[in-house]
Amino acid sequence: MDLREYFDDFTAKDWPRADEGTVRFAMIGLGWWTLDYAIPATNELDHLETTTVVSSTTEKAQGVADDHETIEHALTYDEFQEGAATDAYDAVYVGTPNALHLPYVEAAAEFGKDILCEKPLEANVERAERLVEAAEDVTLGVEYRMHVQPAVRTMRELVDSGFVGDVALVHGNMSQPLLSINDDYDQWRLNPDMAGAGASVTDLGVYSINTTRFVIDRDPVAVSGATWSDHEAFDDVPDERASFTVEFPDGVLASCTASQNAQEASSLRVVGTEGELLLEDAFLGGERKLTVTRGDTTITTEFDQIRETRRSLEYFADHVLTDTPILGDGEHGLVDQRAIDAVYEAAESGERVEL
Repeated sequence: MDLREYFDDFTAKDWPRADEGTVRFAMIGLGWWTLDYAIPATNELDHLETTTVVSSTTEKAQGVADDHETIEHALTYDEFQEGAATDAYDAVYVGTPNALHLPYVEAAAEFGKDILCEKPLEANVERAERLVEAAEDVTLGVEYRMHVQPAVRTMRELVDSGFVGDVALVHGNMSQPLLSINDDYDQWRLNPDMAGAGASVTDLGVYSINTTRFVIDRDPVAVSGATWSDHEAFDDVPDERASFTVEFPDGVLASCTASQNAQEASSLRVVGTEGELLLEDAFLGGERKLTVTRGDTTITTEFDQIRETRRSLEYFADHVLTDTPILGDGEHGLVDQRAIDAVYEAAESGERVEL
């Protein structure tokens, strides 16, 4: 097996590509991620375009629209739900706080619009199930940017080819100093009414859960977990820090950690019976470094950081235009939502929770 060929091949885009057509987006929720990543991606790609923006006030939406030539409509959330400007867009990107995904997905689906929804799907399993049911007649994708990350796709192929033997263990971590990014104690990520049951597992731990699923191509069967909070900003959520184990079929155990109040760090390690894969800076913004080990041979390769949100939007639009199924669909997202909720249940009860 020539690893260098793998590293080259998996920078390619191997999904169905659209030869013609444009997907016009309504961007719902104008937070920094939408402004800095999602809208610029549609400006740069030939078959994507943002024509409509939706926010809490007309003034905020119009201010964004004024900065972009392609944006024709600036709507409030109420105006969007009432059906304004439905002829101006084909799909929506939902980038609101978790607990606000459902109403806008329901409205978009009612209008027959395809949907790319941020992860996790919603604030809890019940609402996530309602969301998926509402969108059953349109294309629903979940914005799993790791699915289009070349280093992660390389890991998936190496595992599938048997390079590491039988997968035995996975170690995943993602942490960041949230209050250095946003020092507001009242922000939505620290509000269980907006974020869901917690802060660290919902926002960060989902990366370890979903990327493990993608790389080893299996779904979890049980979880156990522990959470801890002490800082006053985390008074309303249980998981300033979290540690949890996710069990997969065939005895694969994933040990995961997440914290919204720690040094910025992320990694994913897959240990098999014959080899090991270690992805450093796995989920954050730097260059991905993949170390591949089998026996006495080790190769380390740095992958140039791609603009993952751009590629994820491109992936979604290609599938919409070619009418082909998306791996990270609503049912896929429900598996993560159930695992997240189960981690909090397990941490509270001190018992293993089957999925």
